[in-house]
Amino acid sequence: MMRVYQWLQSHHHHHLSAALMAVAIVVLLLSPAAIVAVEDENSNSRSIISRFQEYLRINTAHPNPSYNEAADFITSEAKSLSLDSQILEFVKGKPLVLLKWAGENPSLPSILLNSHTDVVPAEFHKWDHPPFDAHLDPSSGHIYARGSQDMKCVGLQYLEAIRNLQSSGFRPLRTVYLSFVPDEEIGGHDGAEKFAGSDTFKSMNVGVVLDEGLASPTENYRLFYGERCPWWLVLKATGAPGHGAKLYDNTAMENLLKSIETVRRFRAAQFDLVKAGHKAEGEVISVNMVFLKAGTPSPTGFVMNLQPSEAQAGFDIRVPPTADVVSLERRIAEEWAPATRNMTFEFKQKGSIYDKFGKQILTAFDSSNPWWVLLEDAIKSANGELGKPEIFPASTDARYFRELGLPAIGFSPMANTPILLHDHNEFLNKNEYLRGIHIYESIIKAYASYVEPTKDEDSRAEL
Repeated sequence: MMRVYQWLQSHHHHHLSAALMAVAIVVLLLSPAAIVAVEDENSNSRSIISRFQEYLRINTAHPNPSYNEAADFITSEAKSLSLDSQILEFVKGKPLVLLKWAGENPSLPSILLNSHTDVVPAEFHKWDHPPFDAHLDPSSGHIYARGSQDMKCVGLQYLEAIRNLQSSGFRPLRTVYLSFVPDEEIGGHDGAEKFAGSDTFKSMNVGVVLDEGLASPTENYRLFYGERCPWWLVLKATGAPGHGAKLYDNTAMENLLKSIETVRRFRAAQFDLVKAGHKAEGEVISVNMVFLKAGTPSPTGFVMNLQPSEAQAGFDIRVPPTADVVSLERRIAEEWAPATRNMTFEFKQKGSIYDKFGKQILTAFDSSNPWWVLLEDAIKSANGELGKPEIFPASTDARYFRELGLPAIGFSPMANTPILLHDHNEFLNKNEYLRGIHIYESIIKAYASYVEPTKDEDSRAEL
């Protein structure tokens, strides 16, 4: 075959037609070696997608996630990669799988790649394909499954990236840990929170944590340096009960409705900043009413001729770490639940926006944080494009590591993908999944090879 190509090059006369050159190229491409290479690549891709589908088919949805089945699958994959694995059970029946790829210099701070094994429930009848079948649509390449975006993709991409790095002969300088944690979708209290506070975690000497991000509808990948903190607020109004026909001031319902309207105006003002493009969703305080509770129950519903003496409304508030929380607390006490209107309030949950050192829970995203710079460079060198750094609009397990003062970065390599976490027909395209593995190869290689500059090098850089 090589001789044909050389002959073509040496006899490149004017009368040699472009058609002949094209035929030669086709012959070259159809050589046995080229066909084998393509077949190997296709076979490898099929195996990778098949493993992803196998993980997606394990039903880890609440309220009864098959955690043990997921743990067995992960430990089996770890074994195939010769990774050390252990099962930690901070709470019985909720296994946390911890894998270790030992580095050549274990004294250096390690890398932690975190993902959660649980997923949210799915309404089966609202899906085009059953949510735990991991159906691969042959025409679009979409893999439909609960957890395809949130976040079984990331957990398996870590493993596939390590598989590829091992095949290439790469050896990590730093130790790389992978944690597959339970319960993230219900707060992470029996998973990542207990893990972050454990002696096991302290002994790991973690230097940086990678956790989940969000899909991006554009070409740009999204990186998250912080997240909004949940405040779950209940407003309660009281008043004298009264006949359903009587008009009087300060009824419980009237007082609560005034508060709801005040909250609604605040919500609209915050939302307007997002709609106008002045702020990203993660940068504003979001408030959404999640329940209303009032009325006097009767055997057929509610008593219709009685005004109740109590009424409540619940709100899911998300507070960015950059917010003025003192002013927000004052607003709640004075405007949303004023005592003068027989109003009281309580927090069902109220996270802090400060870490254990009293600093805002934010990961630096400038040159002061080498892990951020390494991550950006690694993504770009793998031909990924980046949008501007963001605050995650909801909550992830990353907060438990940031609370310890550790840099934690949210990232899920899903570009050109609609955001479907917790939605019906959640899917991830197989090519996007495969591309994400390539991105993680670049990141893990950069992180696991990182050598901190000496003080002399730092001084020279400043000069």
